[in-house]
Amino acid sequence: MFIQVIQGKVSDQPRLRECMDRWTEELQPGATGYLGSTSGTRADGTFIALVRFDSEEAARRNSERPEQGAWWTETERCFDGPVSFMDCPDATTWLGGGSDDAGFVQIMEGHTTDAHRLQELMIEAGDKLPGVRPEIIGGTFAAAGDGGYVEAVYFTTESEARAHEKITVPDDLRSLFEEEGPLMGEVDYFDLREPMLVSAR
Repeated sequence: MFIQVIQGKVSDQPRLRECMDRWTEELQPGATGYLGSTSGTRADGTFIALVRFDSEEAARRNSERPEQGAWWTETERCFDGPVSFMDCPDATTWLGGGSDDAGFVQIMEGHTTDAHRLQELMIEAGDKLPGVRPEIIGGTFAAAGDGGYVEAVYFTTESEARAHEKITVPDDLRSLFEEEGPLMGEVDYFDLREPMLVSAR
C-alpha cells in the first residue's frame, strides 16, 4: 500500500469541504487503485489528508489525469500558503486498519531512526490492544524512506479514547510502548474531531 500525505493551512474550510466532496463524486470513479482517504482539520487550521492507493504507480497515474490537475488548481485556492506532499511507499495497516465508522482519528507525524522497527512494534502492539483498548478500531503506519513517518489511529469516539488513556496496561504491552516511545521522536499530533473518511466504492 502507498500513502500520500497532504498538509497545509486552510483559509476557506467550507469551500475545501465542497472540493473534497466533488472529488469523491466526480473523480474517484476514475482513480484506478484508489483505496480511500482520511482527512480533516485540527484546531489551529492545519488540514491533513492521508490518501491510500494500492501502489505508487496508481497514485502517479491519478496525479497525471487532466481532471485531477484541474481539480487541484481549484482546491489549492482553499489554502493559505504552500501545501506540502509526503510520499510514503512503505505503508501497512494494523489491527482492523481503521474504519469509516470512526468518530475520532488521531494522526501522528514525525521522524524516526528505525522506521522498520517502529512499524513492527506498532503491529505487535496492535495485536494486543483489543482486550485493553476496545475503543481503538485500528490504524495505518506509513514510512517516507527518509525517516519521516505518519501513523493514523481510528477510535470509536474521542470521549472513549480519552477515558481509556488512563487505564493500566499489561506488562507485555507496556514494554512495547516503552521501546516505541523513543523511536517515535518528536511527534506532531493531529486530532481530527470531524474526520472525513472515504473508502473506494
